[in-house]
Amino acid sequence: MISRRNIRVKVMQTLYSIDSMNGDAKPGEPVSILTKKIEQSRQIFTYLVYFITEVARYSETDARQKASKHLPTAADLNINTKIAGNELLWKIMENETFKKAIAEIKPQNLIDTELLKKIYQQLVSSPEYREYIEEQSRNPKTEKEMLEFIFCNLMLPNEDFINHVEEQFIHWDDDAEMMNQLVLNYLHKPANVNFAEILSKEKWEFAKSLLQTVLDKKEICMELIKPKLKHWDADRIAALDLIILQMGVCEFLFFDTIPTKVTINEYIDLAKDYSTVQSGQFVNGLLDNIHKELTAENKISKKVFKNSTI
Repeated sequence: MISRRNIRVKVMQTLYSIDSMNGDAKPGEPVSILTKKIEQSRQIFTYLVYFITEVARYSETDARQKASKHLPTAADLNINTKIAGNELLWKIMENETFKKAIAEIKPQNLIDTELLKKIYQQLVSSPEYREYIEEQSRNPKTEKEMLEFIFCNLMLPNEDFINHVEEQFIHWDDDAEMMNQLVLNYLHKPANVNFAEILSKEKWEFAKSLLQTVLDKKEICMELIKPKLKHWDADRIAALDLIILQMGVCEFLFFDTIPTKVTINEYIDLAKDYSTVQSGQFVNGLLDNIHKELTAENKISKKVFKNSTI
């Protein structure tokens, strides 16, 4: 479920954590840090999906509360609960790995009920919701779009919701972009997700291999990088940029199924998204320069597999 780009982000974050420790990581500690970061992402992802389901299911809570008033009005007795029967919602709720994740992470203990209620109220007052409940049939596309609307239009733009998530998950800022894509991908293809393991065995091996290779080959990488820094102020080069460059060089040299074009594009994007304003240009220039040098010296050997972007 987590893409290879997401894996690169997690490895980059792990390397930055180790660099902040002055490189004094104990044996096994880098993989332990990486494992923890991936687990933190799994917990955030589970919570976001759980919150979506709780907003949708709140229609039943709203109906019960209004019907139990001392003198309920006709409107109180006729709350539309169609969304609580949303077919995609129930596919999520009946997913065994989701149930296990809920039992383990206990997101119900983190939820802000007042915030949940406010977002639900925003939902029922929206024209999109009114159009949804007026439609008598259940269309899979409409069912999906309604849950996407809750996530994209009511949760993510809501400052109170973002503050709430930041309070519960201190690594939210690192994962926000990734979570947006993960949740939308999940709503599009819920059957493909295992909430217990958001990384396949193959991708976990890639993550560990990339992490360990960058650590083991740091000197080799820096021998290639340092001569290219003569036109840059070394003191102003962000530590994260050097980590990104090391990762890119390692993929050039030691990951023979990853096309060099994919490597360059991936790390330019990471530099733009996670480092400084100038980092994209900086990483682009250096990786391109190093790539040309290694190619001229015939030091890059790649296997050709159709559509390989591992």
